[in-house]
Amino acid sequence: MTNKVKQATLAMILSASVSFSTMAQDTEEVELIPLPAWLTEITKDFPKEKIELLQSADIEYYAGSREKLLHLLKKKDAAGIEAYVDAIISIYDATLFNPETDMASIPLDTESEYFNGWKVERPKELNSAREPGPIHLSRYANIDAYGQGVRTFAGAPLAIYPEDLIAGNVEVAIVGVPLDMGSYHRGAKFGPAAMRNEYGMEGVDMYTMVNPTKELMIVDYGDIAVDNMSTELTVQHVRERVREIAETGAIPFIIGGDHSLAYPDIAALADVHGKESFGVVHFDSHFDAEKGGKHFITHGQPVYRLIKEGHVAGNNYIQVGLRGNWPGVEGFEWMRTNGLRYHTMPEIEKLGWDAVMQTALKEAREDGKKLFISFDVDVLDPSVLPGTGTPVPGGLTMREALPIVRNLCSQNDIVGFELVELAPNLGGAYRSALNGNSIVHACLT
Repeated sequence: MTNKVKQATLAMILSASVSFSTMAQDTEEVELIPLPAWLTEITKDFPKEKIELLQSADIEYYAGSREKLLHLLKKKDAAGIEAYVDAIISIYDATLFNPETDMASIPLDTESEYFNGWKVERPKELNSAREPGPIHLSRYANIDAYGQGVRTFAGAPLAIYPEDLIAGNVEVAIVGVPLDMGSYHRGAKFGPAAMRNEYGMEGVDMYTMVNPTKELMIVDYGDIAVDNMSTELTVQHVRERVREIAETGAIPFIIGGDHSLAYPDIAALADVHGKESFGVVHFDSHFDAEKGGKHFITHGQPVYRLIKEGHVAGNNYIQVGLRGNWPGVEGFEWMRTNGLRYHTMPEIEKLGWDAVMQTALKEAREDGKKLFISFDVDVLDPSVLPGTGTPVPGGLTMREALPIVRNLCSQNDIVGFELVELAPNLGGAYRSALNGNSIVHACLT
């Protein structure tokens, strides 16, 4: 029979895998795996914590599997096995924060005269007086799809302040957030500029013969200020600005930037509409619910923080398109434990997109909830959209993605939409930005 021990007793026996050990801390009990008779006999005089480490799944990390671990240990005598265990413990100990040698954080210079300079608003008194409302930035009356004048999202007029949104009866405010400090691969900060510079977000959708720029009052709300030395500082400001849009009644469409933005974007809408008041459909090749690590937020952590802080109910958070080599078993177990639903590419390949999206939509809208849509462009196959920091083969084509997004947005009340992780400098700049715009256009349609 499998023994169990309280998590509190495992402090000395967790492995060096930060993601594994921190995932384990979500549960109160950790299962211990019985040792084979030969190993039980060899280790009978070992201290209890070392035996428990051998019984835990964590020690398998460096060997690769329990089978490989046992094969490795069978070649060793008692001293060799204990040395192996001691090496694992030493790695774990070295991984932990040491207050004598480590800094808990890099202190900010709070006396700097530029401390908040990155997000200081230009006083309105420095601008020419004008009536509130959207501003057209071209001197020409007829603007084609390629744009003339100052480039904006969807060729839309510009709005700067909340009163512009209110005076203009704005329904959709598209805002850029050029943040990529939360990503391991830089470049997503160029996403908003690239998408403004290419066409594809405006004009008629031939499948529906709807031109969203004619049907909706859409504005470009500029870019939210970013401190590209600090994701932690930036996400707080992004939350303020997205909240500002939603409070006017306009729907925020956020163009990133890396997927760290899901945290402030969704939290801001929860601030306005209420916690757990809407569902999320999250298109991604990664689950982005990593726990732990030494940073407050990265592009791999927003889902964990959103669920743990109660902004979205786990059973209303739906992920679609997961594939590749992350997460492992522990990640999927965490999602199931917290009620999240997910639909991997193997499921989609087996059942088809129509069946999976019907299920995902039903799950997200339980109790008639509205929806937020998070679209990480790496859900698309890299042959379609190469310009992203963490591409994974085997993803969606545009022929699949466009009707999925169009139908999802047309059938539901949407509280917000985000498109993230477009990094045009990493490949296919023109094609990547065009396809990103086409995804947004499908939702606007």
